Amino acid sequence: MTRYILKRILQLIVVLLGVTFLTFLVTMAAPSDAAEMRYLSKGFTPSEELLEQTREELGLHDPVLVQYGRWLGRLAQGDLGNSYNTDNSVLLEITRKLPGTLMLAGSSLLLMLLFEFPLGLITAVYQNKPVDYFLRIISFVGISMPNFWLALLLMFFLAVRIRWFPVIGRGDLNSMILPMLTLAIPMICDYIRQIRTAILEELEQAYVTGARARGVAESRILFCHVLPNALVPIVTLIGLSIGHLLGGAAIVETIFSWQGIGNMVVEAIRNRDYPVIQAYVIWMAVIYVMVNLTVDIACHIMDPKLRRKGVH
Repeated sequence: MTRYILKRILQLIVVLLGVTFLTFLVTMAAPSDAAEMRYLSKGFTPSEELLEQTREELGLHDPVLVQYGRWLGRLAQGDLGNSYNTDNSVLLEITRKLPGTLMLAGSSLLLMLLFEFPLGLITAVYQNKPVDYFLRIISFVGISMPNFWLALLLMFFLAVRIRWFPVIGRGDLNSMILPMLTLAIPMICDYIRQIRTAILEELEQAYVTGARARGVAESRILFCHVLPNALVPIVTLIGLSIGHLLGGAAIVETIFSWQGIGNMVVEAIRNRDYPVIQAYVIWMAVIYVMVNLTVDIACHIMDPKLRRKGVH
């Protein structure tokens, strides 16, 4: 187990280095460089002489690998640079926006977990019954509906017509309901189908037939044998959802003016704030790497076949 974890950590470190290098190259290929954006973000049009002097000071004429190494060294020290548009450090900007994203992501994930497992279990147990057809239709509609369209519908009916919730997020619990529902509803609908499929596949396995032949209660078969085995692929999908939520659902946060990471990066893209964009990409990479490692370890522990065979 320890050997497997070390191997996965080394692989993920290589992935992170690859992401940082590609992020740096893409930023360098942008139409405006760091020297030009430093002045344009302040509404000042620099002369070519001033630009050349600034580029020389910033080392922008050095070879690409030298610039990347210097940037990576600052990154390793926690220096993510300064935002062009706020004159604050990027780390400070992320720290200010992170609590909003954590609060929204945590509440959406909790709401998803509260509904996905019971509803998925119901559709599997009552396969091809009216309740199964009803939930499958609802889940199909929920999956097919884009997030921005669902957000606008919820905003129109619950905020404009009924006036239960505010249209614009103020950072409190009441204004968090609409973006939370917008994020959670499609995930609930998706996981209903995934859990139903996983449980039905397990119900067709030979060990279930054997347990029924021995007279084991159906509820015991379902909760003690089928459900734990069906959770292994679901855990992987939940890990991806966590990464998506912690990265900040940019469209949802922007629509509801929720002050989080997603809203921050949309503003950065609009203003061509490259240090913030770089930091966001790295933040997303770190999240997915850590979530992927955690999910791999969890699946390795949960799946007896992986424990017996070992993963190399």
